[in-house]
Amino acid sequence: MKNKRKTFVLVFMFICFVGIITTIFLISDWKKDVSTNLLIKQEVEKYVYKDKRDEIEINFDELKKLNSDTVGYIELPNTNASYVVVKGKDNDYYLKHDFNKEYNVAGWIFTDYRNKVDGTDNNLVVFGHNTKDGSMFGSLSNLLDEDFITNKDNQIITFITDKGKKQYQIFSVYTIKPEEYYITTSFKDNEFEIFKKRMKERSIYKFDVDIENKNIITLSTCQNSGTKRLVIHAVEI
Repeated sequence: MKNKRKTFVLVFMFICFVGIITTIFLISDWKKDVSTNLLIKQEVEKYVYKDKRDEIEINFDELKKLNSDTVGYIELPNTNASYVVVKGKDNDYYLKHDFNKEYNVAGWIFTDYRNKVDGTDNNLVVFGHNTKDGSMFGSLSNLLDEDFITNKDNQIITFITDKGKKQYQIFSVYTIKPEEYYITTSFKDNEFEIFKKRMKERSIYKFDVDIENKNIITLSTCQNSGTKRLVIHAVEI
């Protein structure tokens, strides 16, 4: 009986040891890949600049030479969420690949693969990891702060493509368990209007924003260590 207990204790200690070592390596890889993404961001933003009118200009031709999956650029005021955006063939690839298409656990900022990103999408969905250092979509949690989100200067999302610039005003912010509904991109008949009303009702804050007959952008990132999603919806201005 004693031998069995000793064996159990040894096995348990070994499992714990392996778990600790694995966690250390995972954290190390995550930090390394986040640092790599910050360097990549600096490189790609050589093609993002302000003109004489202080308007953002993007050299999409050069960016597409670096990565043909480039589809746009997103910017949220007073957050770190200003990134060149890509689109993969599914919603998995850029969860663990960076802008250079190298394996990277911190991923990159990307749109739903079902979106056209040509200005006609009813619901343009953009994903990004929630990083502890605040990069990628890590600073979107600012929008859960009432003082931050009630400032109208912080309610505007800019999305730029080679077709032009669109701005969106936030009308809903909430957290929810992982689901497929809020990232719906295709609607029939009046489904889209019903969808927007439901998303507005979910919001933890009330926004006085007209959402009828207008397209929207949706931002999604992990919350609470991945058990929930932080979701932001904004309507085209």
